[in-house]
Amino acid sequence: MKIGIPKEIKVRENRISCTPGGVFELVRNGHQVLVQKGAGVGSGYADSLYTEAGAQLVSTAEEAWSAEMIIKVKEPIAPEYGFLRKDLVLFTYLHLAAAPELTNALLAGGTTGIAYETIEVGRRLPLLEPMSEIAGRMSAVVGAHYLSCAQGGKGVLLGGVPGVLPGNVLVLGGGTAGINAGRMAAGLGANLTILEVDLEKMRFLDISMHSCAHTLYSNEQNLMEMLPTVDLLIGAVLLPGAKAPKLLRREMLDVMKPGSVFVDIAIDQGGCAETSRPTTHDDPVYTEHDVVHYCVANMPGGYARTATQALTNATMPYAIKIANLGCEEALRRIPELSKGVNTWRGGLTCEPVAEALGLPYSEVNLK
Repeated sequence: MKIGIPKEIKVRENRISCTPGGVFELVRNGHQVLVQKGAGVGSGYADSLYTEAGAQLVSTAEEAWSAEMIIKVKEPIAPEYGFLRKDLVLFTYLHLAAAPELTNALLAGGTTGIAYETIEVGRRLPLLEPMSEIAGRMSAVVGAHYLSCAQGGKGVLLGGVPGVLPGNVLVLGGGTAGINAGRMAAGLGANLTILEVDLEKMRFLDISMHSCAHTLYSNEQNLMEMLPTVDLLIGAVLLPGAKAPKLLRREMLDVMKPGSVFVDIAIDQGGCAETSRPTTHDDPVYTEHDVVHYCVANMPGGYARTATQALTNATMPYAIKIANLGCEEALRRIPELSKGVNTWRGGLTCEPVAEALGLPYSEVNLK
């Protein structure tokens, strides 16, 4: 199979979808890999490393996108919509519930879109987990940074100092992103509470984090009681494939103290607050209701080297199976891979996305 790895063009997206080691494995399995020149530079991988791994360097995005399967990091953006076509398999993060224009472009092109974030094994999302881990750990770090007065925050040091109480961190959601946010916040010495609805997850958090975190059942009453005391609020809720629930209405932020910080990890799926809107690494924050909002839609892109390595570890086994078997046979043999198919032959095949966008849902029909 001919596989294309184009350069990511989203603002400050420094990741590449495959390390040289991943390319080597694809080539060793008999596949031709086209890597766009400069695609790996932001992650610290020079073009020469890809040629040594057996890739063919191409100068333009058009050449990379000419392949049968495209392996990306982020969803295509408007300048790339023209590359979408019927004979193309696109393997990447898609987040279609918050992207109606991209959804329509994929459907119009007849592209097979396989989304990392909806491949599910049991209750796990193995291709989303590594980026959730990074975004979760980042959220505590960037939140602590923007609490500084110099960044518009209220001037609270999360860890406190002797004689001064630590800051209060509230995490919405105890999944992969939430638990990593909590562990990092606890490591900084903050007073940590995690809101969650799953009692089994709360028991796990209680056991695994010992006395570092309090768990609290997630409902609006408990949330409203906590908000006035919060210094850093982290939104880490997830409904696989679907839009994030709006747990925070606009007026709810009025009870938070001025200069508090809100980091919305769920912004890829539309955000979990009515005040959330996507930002970039170039312009990461804005203030509404006196609360500093950090809503960068590609948080792990800020730590591209780590993120690229973690992503390749998770995606390559599936990419190799798709390439070796062909897309249809891979879908037949690997049940969890079929859950990742969001668009198929002009149909929308992810039910949560169809519900979120008000579009017809169709099944994946293999020949």
